[in-house]
Amino acid sequence: MELLESKNLPEAIGPYSQAIRANGFIYTSAQIPLMANGQIVERDIKKQTRQVLENLKILLEDSQSSMDKVIKVNVYLENMDDFGIVNVLFAEAFGDHKPARTTISAKELPMKSMVVIDAIALPIEFR
Repeated sequence: MELLESKNLPEAIGPYSQAIRANGFIYTSAQIPLMANGQIVERDIKKQTRQVLENLKILLEDSQSSMDKVIKVNVYLENMDDFGIVNVLFAEAFGDHKPARTTISAKELPMKSMVVIDAIALPIEFR
């Protein structure tokens, strides 16, 4: 098992790893809409979703993986009415790649986020 950390993202806000590599798989911690300066994006579902997906992309790339290597994603929404908007932005971020996905509503997310996403991915060299 290898603990992974991106220097291009804010540090984890608790006692956990940003990601872990185990048996070749990369497991990311949930990404929230934090900007590089550690501030959370304003309460706008489009802006927050874009930031979360960008953070996930950065974390995967810094862990020698990529969005097209993601095999499973968990999406947590503060409000399930935002599903349609998040779905469109998710499709933009993943393109033709369609990982397995679970989307659930959660009453309260970290730092009052509107959306949180975590993923499991394969390493870039996996074919």
